[in-house]
Amino acid sequence: MGGMRRPTMTDVAREVGVTAKTVSRVLNDDGPVAVETRERVLAAVKKLGYQPNLMARNMRVGARDAAIGLIIPEMGNPFFGTVAGGVESAIRSRGLTLIVGSSSETAALEQSLVTTFLARRVSALMIVPSATSEHRGLRGERVAGLPIVFLDRPAVGLTADSVVSANREGSRAGVAHLIAHGHRRIGFVGDLPASLYTRRERFQGYRDALDRAGLPFDRSLVETGHDQDAAARATLRLLTLGDPPTALFAANNLASMGAVVALARARRTDVALVGFDDLPLAEVLDPPLTVVAQNPARMGAAAAELVLSRLDGDRSKARRQVVPTRLIVRGSGELPPPP
Repeated sequence: MGGMRRPTMTDVAREVGVTAKTVSRVLNDDGPVAVETRERVLAAVKKLGYQPNLMARNMRVGARDAAIGLIIPEMGNPFFGTVAGGVESAIRSRGLTLIVGSSSETAALEQSLVTTFLARRVSALMIVPSATSEHRGLRGERVAGLPIVFLDRPAVGLTADSVVSANREGSRAGVAHLIAHGHRRIGFVGDLPASLYTRRERFQGYRDALDRAGLPFDRSLVETGHDQDAAARATLRLLTLGDPPTALFAANNLASMGAVVALARARRTDVALVGFDDLPLAEVLDPPLTVVAQNPARMGAAAAELVLSRLDGDRSKARRQVVPTRLIVRGSGELPPPP
């Protein structure tokens, strides 16, 4: 067999002295084969380390692959990693495999991954949509029965199952917490673009909290940044205003990290901070970070449960599940405003 070439079905057939069709019958259990021949084929498979090409077989016979495709915006964001872990834990007992691809927050790459996953005939498709994507092209697949679930952000142009966080409610609670501790000028550091579903919802929660407290909305207190460095620069811009905020609401985990970095660089320990989404090591910061915590593992598990119910024959109308958030009080959000 030479070198590192992977053994083929033909190699197994040659080892046993039978035809490749006989080996196929044994492995696919789709025809009569003598017991002794079956045992010899299975022994040769084990000896040679032969692995059937399940993807090729599924495409040949029109079957679905025992895999679920998940598209996320960023591999490096711990939130999406935890979502993927929640999905995988829920599907493992059903013999399904999770395949993950990153869209890098671009609609074109997201569509390319959708095409790739559909070509390999995955059993279900899960998508965290990029900011500018739309999903009308998946209507045919959904009508044909392919389970499709959207995570963190709903689909655009398609009625489909979705699992999202209580973004608006959680943001409202976080900003109301700052107001309850005496703050009246509260900065908002959000994601880009402003049209992104999660950014819109969290910004609306910020506005809700101000309205309920009778506080005016000041556009100069709103800044944006897509990554940690941009969020740090946005925070510094807020701190250098003529009438700066006494508190900050960071509307995602990267914004929170940027705000923490900016406050440390500016040696500011007098600015209250509440972040949306928890952070690793948030408890060891000085002061520890108060957050509106999402439950990404539960989001992933809920999406997987929707997929499994669809695979089991559920043909009910598209459902939307909202996973609650919770305020975790640690210290940074309880700093009082200057006297």
